[in-house]
Amino acid sequence: MSKALYRKYRSKSLDEIVGQEHITAILKRAIEQDKVAHAYLLTGPRGVGKTSIARILAHALNNLPYNEESQHLDIIEIDAASNNSVEDVRDLREKVQIAPVSAKRKVYIIDEVHMLSKQAFNALLKTLEEPPEHIVFILATTNADKLPATIISRVQRFNFRIINEHDTIKHLKAIAKKENISIEDDALRLIATHGKGSFRDSIGLLDQMQHVSDGAVTRDMVAAILGLADDQQITDLLQAYSTGDLAAIVALLNSAADSGTPAHVIAEQLIRTIRHSIATQPQFLPLLDDLLDVPKSAWPEIKLLTALTKQTPQQPQPSTPHQAPVAESPKPEKPKAEAPKLAATKPAVKPDSVSSAPKEPVTPAKVKRAGPSVPFDWVAFSEAVKPKAAGAFIILKACGYDFDGTVLTIYAGKKFSKVKLEKALPALNEVLDDLGMVAEIMISETAKPPEDATTAAILDMMGGGEELRGPAE
Repeated sequence: MSKALYRKYRSKSLDEIVGQEHITAILKRAIEQDKVAHAYLLTGPRGVGKTSIARILAHALNNLPYNEESQHLDIIEIDAASNNSVEDVRDLREKVQIAPVSAKRKVYIIDEVHMLSKQAFNALLKTLEEPPEHIVFILATTNADKLPATIISRVQRFNFRIINEHDTIKHLKAIAKKENISIEDDALRLIATHGKGSFRDSIGLLDQMQHVSDGAVTRDMVAAILGLADDQQITDLLQAYSTGDLAAIVALLNSAADSGTPAHVIAEQLIRTIRHSIATQPQFLPLLDDLLDVPKSAWPEIKLLTALTKQTPQQPQPSTPHQAPVAESPKPEKPKAEAPKLAATKPAVKPDSVSSAPKEPVTPAKVKRAGPSVPFDWVAFSEAVKPKAAGAFIILKACGYDFDGTVLTIYAGKKFSKVKLEKALPALNEVLDDLGMVAEIMISETAKPPEDATTAAILDMMGGGEELRGPAE
């Protein structure tokens, strides 16, 4: 059975390590001067050489030749993910007291050390504080933030960098040449890009690609294996975003989904494209910020869609100074209020303002609309409900509403909430009276309809849903 390329081409000495010269130079000097620390901490992203350097260092400290296929009795590797209990560390503390079998030092390599339990860290701390002379610990982790400060303060820490694309491409090209893999430079560049600074991931993808074609491996082949969207689709998406073309954005995303391209992959492609052109196209900066949240979302498809449609026009634009204003019929001026008040308050009637003509009594059904949008203090209304009907108050916090000056429509969103609010109607009406309002309350089982065409189109495309609003909306 053939060996995987990332194992076959794993570094065998500190001189062969690529991209971490700031670490290997210090370690080589320490070994030459025999200035060895009792504990090292190797931190950084996965696939950048932490384990390789740990093994090479363990052998170099003992002047032993490094061979991945053989194991030495005085070099012990421990996986903290499966040996993370306090009992495991106590067992280790007992074994470190035993002298090396044949080497100068006994070296313990603890991989993913951040997986140790709190009690295990406390037990390990005692050994790190007063280690035997013949013991060296090499701790490796991808998440140093989870290590206690007491552990970090007792080790020499080395921070690994991600491998830049230039070094990755150079390394991949050398491996491809040795393995007789015919591959285009553009294909190597795409592999390096999607390796995201990890040699292991990049070499693993190269290993996969050598079985794809009898001829040269092309960029299109790599893109197909990675499940990427077509470059033209990415360009078209950015163009549609620039012009606010909602229909084009939806069509392009649907096409990519039909081709099997996940939303987070499209987001990554958009990020890379924007990053390379941001100096000449700074208008994409707001989009870049939103795209970074797509992979973190529980619904990446919706997050991507809303990111791309965030800047689309939702309402007709106001007239510019060069446009002739549209003639409108005169509207009565609204009286200026001294302070924000709830709409439709009961007016105070002065004796001299009463006409001699008889008037019908005012009822909720006959209150005329004050205009297309009547101010209403929903927060004040909800807070006033709280002492009268606490259960209804809790439900109201999740409801939408509309008030047209005559009818207060409460959108419950579901049948259960509607039933509960209907039972609390006497309390709700009492609150309206207390606030000096004359209006009828209607309770709807549905959620409040979207207020703009863009949101409505998005929800329609997603098969329905509810527009999320803040508590005061």
